[in-house]
Amino acid sequence: MVLFLNVLGACFSPCGRNVYISMPYVQTMLNENIAEVLAERQKEISVSEFFERNKHVLGFDSPVKSLITAVKEGVDNALDACEEAEILPDLTVEIRKVERNEYLIAIQDNGPGIVKRNIPKVFGQLLYGSRFHAIRQSRGQQGIGISGVVMYSQLTTGRPARILSKTAKKMAANEVFLSIDTKHNRPEVVKEDVVLWDETEHGTRVEVYIKGRLLKGRQSVYEYLRRTAIVNPHARIIYEEEGKKYIFERATDKLPKKTVEIRPHPYGVELGTLLKMLKHSKNRQINAFLMNEFSRVSARVAEDICSAAEIDPKKKPKEISTDEAKKLVNAMKKVKIMAPPSDCLSPIGAHLIKKGLRNVLDEYSPEYYVPPITREPAVYSGNPFQVEVGMVYGGNLPKDQQVEILRFANRVPLLYQQGACAITHAIERVKWKQYGLEQRSGKGIPAGPAIILVHVASTRVPFTSEAKEAVADIPEIIEEIDKGLKECARHLRLHIKKQEKKKKVRDKFEIVQKIIPEIAKKSAEIVGKPVPPIDKTITKIMGVLWVDYESKYAKGAFDAKITVINYMEKKAKFSLYAEIEKEDIASISPEGTPDGRGIRWELKLEPTESFEISLKLRGERGDYSDMELYTDGVNQVHVVGAEPLPGDWTLEKTKIVEVN
Repeated sequence: MVLFLNVLGACFSPCGRNVYISMPYVQTMLNENIAEVLAERQKEISVSEFFERNKHVLGFDSPVKSLITAVKEGVDNALDACEEAEILPDLTVEIRKVERNEYLIAIQDNGPGIVKRNIPKVFGQLLYGSRFHAIRQSRGQQGIGISGVVMYSQLTTGRPARILSKTAKKMAANEVFLSIDTKHNRPEVVKEDVVLWDETEHGTRVEVYIKGRLLKGRQSVYEYLRRTAIVNPHARIIYEEEGKKYIFERATDKLPKKTVEIRPHPYGVELGTLLKMLKHSKNRQINAFLMNEFSRVSARVAEDICSAAEIDPKKKPKEISTDEAKKLVNAMKKVKIMAPPSDCLSPIGAHLIKKGLRNVLDEYSPEYYVPPITREPAVYSGNPFQVEVGMVYGGNLPKDQQVEILRFANRVPLLYQQGACAITHAIERVKWKQYGLEQRSGKGIPAGPAIILVHVASTRVPFTSEAKEAVADIPEIIEEIDKGLKECARHLRLHIKKQEKKKKVRDKFEIVQKIIPEIAKKSAEIVGKPVPPIDKTITKIMGVLWVDYESKYAKGAFDAKITVINYMEKKAKFSLYAEIEKEDIASISPEGTPDGRGIRWELKLEPTESFEISLKLRGERGDYSDMELYTDGVNQVHVVGAEPLPGDWTLEKTKIVEVN
């Protein structure tokens, strides 16, 4: 290189004389030439090209996962479309092997359909969608999912996607075959036609060819759909896989509460976002801008923000400088502002979580469905969110393994990256041993016959990546999950203690029933007198108020019986409560009084006196295999088989009605 520069430094002029060119000048020319060469190499890349080369970011990082991701994105879109149109979802998912490691995936729904002009953009253009700017709970938000599936299909098989969509009854369907021009991030329609589609009145069917692997187990398409059915009990899902057909029937005909779009909250705004909003605002004064473009900002709050930022409330938004915008952001954090409205969220609700679990997990014949918990809405960085927790215990669930964790975000199952998820971290930090589950070294995922469900609903779920597989460790979210888990765990602990106590009392009673009559008989023989009555003696030994429940299921109904026996020395006067959905009641004898979440009976029982209630209840298998029974007005120390009446007996029912 040095020799080259020396030679270049001495060159000849046209007149034949030697001309010396300085070394720094030569170096400058070389640098400029290199910069020009590098500048020519720099090119603009489209978002499609980026995700094409970084497909793992979208969840297509292994053959098994790619298949699940493709199904997930299609199902999410279908459920969102049906719910927005207020249609009870009927979904069909088909997977058929075409050749080695290549599968045809078809996802069909009964939604409102897609108009012809929008089909290419929805399925063939990344970052095209209707939910990105909407501040409300929804499964899809970024406009990447289904178009990412089409892109991956094209990348791995070279085949176009087929979309069939019908928007109204008696109309023909639009059939479109398309691929994606990844260089320009735009759809390329290969072929389009109008065809008859009598299978449904309206809806959409998407068919793509995917390179992947179809496996069984916890990380499989079947498991994803099974979990989807748990938190979407209003949906009916049919899954056809290699000649086998699985049907997840809907557990309710009630659609989720429709969410309302809200404006951004001041606590969550960042400087760059605020500057952009100020630049494009149509408001003439900064106080009007704050009131009209943010939620929970009244005239008084707007005045407080302007005062704290030392800005004239009548100043034009477009005249706000960067320094003044910084002051506004800081002032927003200092001023006390109400939390954002929660009608932008649609939690599942305690009642439907229980129904969803029973509908899908009946194969395990669980001993106990812990009453699910729906926490009050909370906020992180100005984003409203809500946590729900449910648990299932006992039955055929494995006792010597770690509990199964069912993680959900906005009603979508999270199958991967369990160890990196805030939900898992919150579960690991609970001291489960004091609630009845084994936990080695007092930390980590507990072991025992249980399943833990956690659902996080938010306008903006903080995922750790674009693949949406794990929730980030936001302190406010972890704290809410922690509180929900502990509330659920307390119910579990009470159940375990109740069952242990009941077993001890039952064993004691059986022994007493066998031994006392024999002692009375032998004693009577010895003294030559009649056998004395032993009821009072048994009562003195037992000293409990016994509450028992048993049921039999047949043809969509339960024949159930509640038995109450006073094994105490004194008369018992108390209230008995049974948690029953009023619409499930076919008959009750004797009738009780509707109260809160169920039925109430006022009882007066003399020592050894019993009381029996016969019930016929409508429901699906598992709905009333067990029943929550409560007592009030009696010392709970003496009660076996029922819990003390919870303080939110009436309040919780109101919440359930609002959610559903």
